Amino acid sequence: MKAINTRRLIRSGLASLGILLLLAPHAAAATDDDLDQLIDPNQAQGTGQVVLDAGHVDMGPTLNTGEWRLQIHDDTSEPRYWRNLEDVVLKVSDQSILEVPDNPSFSFLGITPGKQVWVIPQVERNGVIWAGWNTQEPGVLSSVSGGVTLRMLDVEGPGDVTVYLQGGNFSEPKPLWTTREQLPQDVWIELNTHTHANWVFDAPGVYFINFEASATLTDGTQAVSTDVLRIAVGNDTDPQTAFGPVEQTGTSPQPSASSVEGNAEQPDQTRNASNDATTQNNPLTESIIWIVAGVVVVVLIISGTLISLSNRKVNQAALERALAAQDSAVPSKATEERKSES
Repeated sequence: MKAINTRRLIRSGLASLGILLLLAPHAAAATDDDLDQLIDPNQAQGTGQVVLDAGHVDMGPTLNTGEWRLQIHDDTSEPRYWRNLEDVVLKVSDQSILEVPDNPSFSFLGITPGKQVWVIPQVERNGVIWAGWNTQEPGVLSSVSGGVTLRMLDVEGPGDVTVYLQGGNFSEPKPLWTTREQLPQDVWIELNTHTHANWVFDAPGVYFINFEASATLTDGTQAVSTDVLRIAVGNDTDPQTAFGPVEQTGTSPQPSASSVEGNAEQPDQTRNASNDATTQNNPLTESIIWIVAGVVVVVLIISGTLISLSNRKVNQAALERALAAQDSAVPSKATEERKSES
């Protein structure tokens, strides 16, 4: 797991953009105030599908719906909303295109210097979506012990994705997640953190990025939620194609799921979600059900056979008694001859 003091990196990066300017020469300088935010505990839940192509958004865990789940903090307009990931597509336009610098510090990208890439920037740029993450939802702040682990589980898309932080003072960039290495990959995030990083895509198209957010709550329960971040890269990519269910083939992202486990005193709403997640598709449970069903069938067959044999014996005995009675009622031929002689 990567344990990173993201706030220190961000602040030093804002103080001196350094090498970042090689990759983002048109970036507008940001200030600490751009990362300081206070989220309304009564912030509404957005409804309906939206495509966001500019402005500020964050991904992060929430508890304001009564369950632990990953959501999008939509800060692109007023009023602000929390939105479900399945209802949001981030559109990365060609305005985000930059050239990979000819600098050994960026060799981790695995991309030939001079090649054009699409970049969601660490520092906000006009006309480009500015996506980050936060652990600032009030329910999370009051209920989480320690911090949050944000795990990239897998990615489906036409190219590679790399997310990295760029510190200041000409420090080396720090990769957080990359599809060029084996997934899953973890990043530890402190509470009350608001972070933006560089998201680099080396090909246009639709990307489905499966994330998991997990934490230990103050009552000792383990909270886990997975969901798919949908990103449409390039002007020619139709963002509408990113909506809807994600095909479950190969290493495709899994459907969204939430659970809170490990404490009997957890709220009924989250406990039910945990039970549903635990019992659904449980191989052991399914095996036991099939075994019990098989035993019942065998018992029924044996019982039916025994009953059939018993009935057959009863019927046979009845038939024998009937024949015996008939024989006793009919006079024998010898008896009839004696009667006729007399």
